[in-house]
Amino acid sequence: MTGVTRYGDGLAVVTVTYSPGETLDTFLSTLKDATTRPVRVVLADNGSTDGVPERAAAASDEVTFLPTGGNLGYGAAANRGVASLPEEYGWVVVANPDVSWDAGSLDVLLEAAKRWPRGGAFGPLIHEPNGEVYPSARQLPSLGRGLGHAVFGKVWPSNPWTREYRQEDTAVRERPAGWLSGSCLLLRREAFDSVDGFDPRYFMYFEDVDLGERLGRAGWLNVYVPDASVTHIGGHSTSRMSNRMLAAHHSSAYRYLSDRHQGPLWAPLRLAVRTGLGLRLRLVTRRS
Repeated sequence: MTGVTRYGDGLAVVTVTYSPGETLDTFLSTLKDATTRPVRVVLADNGSTDGVPERAAAASDEVTFLPTGGNLGYGAAANRGVASLPEEYGWVVVANPDVSWDAGSLDVLLEAAKRWPRGGAFGPLIHEPNGEVYPSARQLPSLGRGLGHAVFGKVWPSNPWTREYRQEDTAVRERPAGWLSGSCLLLRREAFDSVDGFDPRYFMYFEDVDLGERLGRAGWLNVYVPDASVTHIGGHSTSRMSNRMLAAHHSSAYRYLSDRHQGPLWAPLRLAVRTGLGLRLRLVTRRS
């Protein structure tokens, strides 16, 4: 954690847009009540065609439209947004444009950061649109937990691997986690830069899991702060995913596990994981 740039105390929000529609209006209007601090917003745009991000930027001096030049994926576009910020911004929120902020939620996250000087990422409690709490602070998917969750998560939701991975039996309290949902993250920019941000090889999904693990390896903490809360309007359920999104999810899952089990000795395992995920994708695609 040494040898990185010292940043100022400014606060910025980076959101990746791709024809976000009316959800971006909700995102920006509720953000005004999420903190008493001035906030700069960067819309890292991956090729929107609905004109919404451009109109939002034109309507406010605090909002910047930043075209990425194409559909780079979530992590790569977020990296572009963060890199565009001057050094006065030492706190950066990366959030989906379909998030609705609870009043004071960002201030609560910033207060938590004072209590955790080794905290690199801070995540709020995330509600689904129906009011249910999404398990956004999880353990890292070890081989056993990851495969158990992948194989049985849909057909046996209460299986022990899924419950452990999702930390469903853990009390809702402020605590370190293995990783935090990338749909809403407050990042200490010093920490984010120390691990070179998101891995751009993940087009969609698992970029937050990978980031959380690399932050941990670099000596930072991923801190869950449930006193801060937001609502993810788009929701997380794979039942609402398109087939393309499902394929991206499974591809990223394979990348994550295979990256961590390299070399010829692990080749049979990588083949088994690829085969198993392929079968699961066909099953879930058929159901959807």
